[in-house]
Amino acid sequence: MAPKRGTRSPIRAQPLIAVADVIASTRWYQHLLQGDELPDSDHAHIYERVMCSGRLVLQLHSWDDEDHPNLESKRIKSGHGVLLWFEVEDFDAAVERAQQLEADVVLEPHENPNAMHREIWLRDPDGYVVVMASPDGETA
Repeated sequence: MAPKRGTRSPIRAQPLIAVADVIASTRWYQHLLQGDELPDSDHAHIYERVMCSGRLVLQLHSWDDEDHPNLESKRIKSGHGVLLWFEVEDFDAAVERAQQLEADVVLEPHENPNAMHREIWLRDPDGYVVVMASPDGETA
């Protein structure tokens, strides 16, 4: 029997993306997502985690470091086929943070009639598409 919609799932996504500059990308995502302050790490130039309210929401790893065969920049173009989708409680504030970052806007803020919420589509510094969305059903 499937759990009821809205109940807490025992599974949480923890996506990892490869980036050119882990420190700069961490700062970009922390600002956009209002991420938690992170402790200093001597490994932060290779790998970092973006935490929001103590929960892991995104992992960032540098291209071509630590011999990970799936993180070799010569294999694939950064961002190809990936959309990073984040639901945010305060959509208007998220749009404001994107504007502060001078993020490349792919799709301006709009209403998605299927999900009945608002979205803005951005491109991060490495070319990944980032979608910030208000909670499902918010515009119903």
